[in-house]
Amino acid sequence: MALPLEGIRVVELASYVAAPSGGALLADLGADVIKVEVPWGEIYRHNNPRMAGYDSDFPASAPYQMDNHGKRSLALDLALPQAQDALRKVVDSADVLLTNMLPDRLAKYGLDPDALLEARPELIVARLSGYGPTGPEANAPAFDYSAFWSRTGLMETLHDAGTPPAFQRPGLGDHSAGLALALGIVAALRTRDSEGHGQVIDVSLQDIGYYVAGNDTSTTLVTGQSPPPHDRSCPRNPLWNHYRCADERWVFLVMIESDRYWATLAEAIGRPELATDERFENGFARYHNSLELTQLLSEAFGSEPLDHWRQALAQHRLIWAPVLTLAEAVLDEDAIERGTFPEVDHPEYGKFRTIAAPFKMSAYELRSAAPAPSLGAHTRAVCEEAGLDEETIELLLAAAG
Repeated sequence: MALPLEGIRVVELASYVAAPSGGALLADLGADVIKVEVPWGEIYRHNNPRMAGYDSDFPASAPYQMDNHGKRSLALDLALPQAQDALRKVVDSADVLLTNMLPDRLAKYGLDPDALLEARPELIVARLSGYGPTGPEANAPAFDYSAFWSRTGLMETLHDAGTPPAFQRPGLGDHSAGLALALGIVAALRTRDSEGHGQVIDVSLQDIGYYVAGNDTSTTLVTGQSPPPHDRSCPRNPLWNHYRCADERWVFLVMIESDRYWATLAEAIGRPELATDERFENGFARYHNSLELTQLLSEAFGSEPLDHWRQALAQHRLIWAPVLTLAEAVLDEDAIERGTFPEVDHPEYGKFRTIAAPFKMSAYELRSAAPAPSLGAHTRAVCEEAGLDEETIELLLAAAG
């Protein structure tokens, strides 16, 4: 059975994470995604784990492999006029241009969206930017660290009181933006199929930050106030808090509807008498006596190691989770059974696990285990498909090394 986007061609003129991750999702759905790279390969391709502080000899960039699997690689030196002409011809054959190139650079290469749509009204142009395609920062460079994390309040919000602002892990905003790009492109393809016209899809990292933090952002919009920080020593709801175990590990309780779970939790921690203590008899009382209850829960959880609490809490219908290291988390048996970490058989790097698309389709098997392409591996084929003559193709191949 053909995948949903079989026959759709996407030209991806983008580097790093956000736009390429959206392209990888389209490739999962069957699109022919042509990744345009500089002849020496983008920096993201070459960042192996040791360069990021891991004690590992894995020879490639695992994040690059994840965000570029299933694509074809077209290596072009865009300093050459012939390469710019070739790129425009390749885009002429596409259904979608996916890019994070800033507006001024797109115009420099003859890829201004307005001009492209005037020539080909059915084309879809999907743009990723830091702060949107118009306004004073339209051409400002950005990463998700700045536009998504710092500028939207997330960095200041996600840390404990009295500690420095939290440092974002790589790709959090980017992968969220990639999902939004893929969704916008799929919607635009459906509209094109029904109405015959293309359009421009815009996703900004800043808007993604506001959306991801939407619960807080929406409340701030109506109150004008930043959210109050979480104080784990005296939370509003002690059953929605994290507690240190005897072995310095942590357990996270997430009983937001605390009245529903209080008696069961008291039994699970071996303190059933707390359920009938009038100081803690309902959510209102527990709120007013939060400091006392939090101290009692801290003492209880601090009396045994995490493995004890994993077994004890698992025997009851409660909402909680152990706070795992990432190395532990990727060993989760349920996630493995779901196919979350498919094995890639790469012609250069051998077999390794990666991350699948974050959704499943009952009628289709997505292509998350496809390897990322070798640099420039499809330059000749893509140029021939675009109708370039042999002399130009040879020039481009020589320039790409």
